[in-house]
Amino acid sequence: GGGGGGGADAEPAARTVLLQAFTLTFLAEWGDRSQIATIALGAAEEPVGVTLGAIIGHSLCTGLAVVGGKMLASRISERMGLGIGGGL
Repeated sequence: GGGGGGGADAEPAARTVLLQAFTLTFLAEWGDRSQIATIALGAAEEPVGVTLGAIIGHSLCTGLAVVGGKMLASRISERMGLGIGGGL
């Protein structure tokens, strides 16, 4: 029994995007100042509170970056974005 064929392809694609986003974020954030500060704060304060605060803060920051990137992409070309990024 066949059914709709589109759903099977969407799940692996969603997993691929999730894995790429996780890997990119993990590697970009590992060892930066905010990571070091979070480690120090976790050592000095309640780890659960630090963890929740870090998750919420990082989620808000990443969410704003995604929304801002989407809005920016609708206004400038990909080529222009690459040129600006390369110039920085």
